[in-house]
Amino acid sequence: MNPMREPRISKVTVNMGVGEGGEKLDKAENLLRELTGQQPVRRSAKATNQTFGIRKGLPIACKVTLRGRRAEEFLKKALYAVDNRIKKSSFDRQGNLSFGIGEHINLPEVKYDPQVGIFGMDVSVTIERPGYRVKKRKIQSTKPGKRHLMTREDAFALMEKMGAVLED
Repeated sequence: MNPMREPRISKVTVNMGVGEGGEKLDKAENLLRELTGQQPVRRSAKATNQTFGIRKGLPIACKVTLRGRRAEEFLKKALYAVDNRIKKSSFDRQGNLSFGIGEHINLPEVKYDPQVGIFGMDVSVTIERPGYRVKKRKIQSTKPGKRHLMTREDAFALMEKMGAVLED
């Protein structure tokens, strides 16, 4: 197979939505830092929601973007947390996938700490082929060719190669 057609994991984004700032958000940030080995970034509310007591601009979540070796290592742990099962509906048309982990203690080698509590997280995986840089570069950016675009089937094959079981 042509090495430029080989799909790869571009990045893994891990998001923890806490719903409030303060001490709870600090605990979530520390936990995310421990799990991923990277400094999380705070995310602010995009809109006001009075029923939940959220104002626009308040920090309510944190996220980390992992690339390269760290991304693959965390993805293996995240797949283990969901018993290596992913629904086919979790994939979009471009081959990206997203799934949730209900409790962080489902990850391997993580113990429950009553000081921290239990947090859930969303894991989004971006899959692309080598050469997608033409789409993101600043000078002379262009679209990748139609045959070079990722499809759901390509992403299915990559995830099955990683040991995931796809369900309908």
